[in-house]
Amino acid sequence: MARPNSHVCSRERSYANRVSGTTERMPDTRRTTGPAEADPATTRAWTFLTNHAHVLLCLARGEALTARELGQLIGITERAVQVILADLTGGGYLIKEKVGRRNLYTVNRKGRLRHPLEAHHNVGDLITALE
Repeated sequence: MARPNSHVCSRERSYANRVSGTTERMPDTRRTTGPAEADPATTRAWTFLTNHAHVLLCLARGEALTARELGQLIGITERAVQVILADLTGGGYLIKEKVGRRNLYTVNRKGRLRHPLEAHHNVGDLITALE
């Protein structure tokens, strides 16, 4: 009797067997434990806030941070930070000011949150709630 959903990794197993020349089955890596038994090393990490929100919150502190510094704080690449800064500036959530060779960003706290469920709140409400 075949296991339910055994087809999920069959292609990967077949390819690995052809490449390695073995007939052994690869270990089944699908999650079999419940939330209470989850191994932190193998579970997917997620947070309630997006990286866009993380950038806003970091900039709302008032520090003049570079894209590299923001990326290190948030845990994303400098390029990802640059894309997010462009999104937030284009959406009117950040005001960009050139100071010498650097860009200084100021958060527009009056900007409305984008999702219909939160549209009655503004960025300032979010920042205040999470300070």
